[in-house]
Amino acid sequence: MAAPSNSFTTVVPVASIPYYRGFDSPTGSLTVTESSLVDRFGRSIHYLRISVTDRCDFRCVYCMSEDMTFLPREQLLTLEEIDQIAAAFIELGVDRIRITGGEPLVRRNIVELFRELGRHDGLRDLTLTTNGSQLARYARDLREAGVTRVNISLDTLRVDRFKAMTRVGDLGKTLQGIDAAIEAGFERVKLNSVILKGHNHDEVVDLVDFAVERGIDISFIEEMPLGDNGDHSVADVHYSSQQIREQLAERYSVQPSAERTGGPARYWRIDGYPGTRIGFISPHSHNFCDDCNRVRLTSEGLLLLCLGQEHSVDLRHVVRAWPGDRERLKQAIVDAMQIKPKGHEFDLKSNEVLVRHMNMTGG
Repeated sequence: MAAPSNSFTTVVPVASIPYYRGFDSPTGSLTVTESSLVDRFGRSIHYLRISVTDRCDFRCVYCMSEDMTFLPREQLLTLEEIDQIAAAFIELGVDRIRITGGEPLVRRNIVELFRELGRHDGLRDLTLTTNGSQLARYARDLREAGVTRVNISLDTLRVDRFKAMTRVGDLGKTLQGIDAAIEAGFERVKLNSVILKGHNHDEVVDLVDFAVERGIDISFIEEMPLGDNGDHSVADVHYSSQQIREQLAERYSVQPSAERTGGPARYWRIDGYPGTRIGFISPHSHNFCDDCNRVRLTSEGLLLLCLGQEHSVDLRHVVRAWPGDRERLKQAIVDAMQIKPKGHEFDLKSNEVLVRHMNMTGG
């Protein structure tokens, strides 16, 4: 990328930096500029999702297996390293950051990270994705720290099903967390619901009723084939966005909207209920890769260029091998754009799944 006349320029021989995973590093040199990150397909990357931990106080059936082995704590990025990497992305044009897990609010001193991130100029949107179990405790502090939006996982409103789908979760705590988030005054509160045939597909209307009553958004998500969860096959429980819309049409009049929030959701509006948008994240029935604007940082410091592929760059190696070298870190990020794949290859007809569980990836 050519540097604008008013930007800094740093050139690093990328072939000499051993931080690539699963492929050969690009050859030659690339130029770091203050302009937005652009991949080889012309997509501008301005959205970073950061997993701060692979640990969670739930064991959701679509996210992980019941008996998980988590990363040793020394393999995780420190909160300071996360902030360093986030700052480098912001300087390169990223203006949206989402903090995910596992469950991010089980990470010690996590509010301090939000405070640090909230101080960065250029960051327009700081979002949290959570299961809601800790929100009653943290919601007000998070809002004061600069969090703009909160997404809360809620797949069922039935106590027995909630226990079955999360394996260990308490529906009451999540509902208290939702109420606390609404009371804290975030710009947006949204529910995320993964709909599985035979598990909760008959609650679609109930979940929308719940969101409408509170004037908050809700997104329905098709399950992605990540990791062996030990509970079901993705193909057997697949319930498409179209099927959900057909259910909703029996109760509500919903119309497509051109609104976007920077993520993969396609939004619909409900006639007569302006406070609630319904989003659909459809990796199988509506591939959203062509306009992908995001990358993911795992809790151990791997920069994943695609949710459904293994292309990655080891940014933990960069920040620990060259501590404080912001230019080298930004060069590694710019280089990574050259190997961002065109898209995922999720296939419901295939028995193959990525070994990586969702809790390792971040939402």
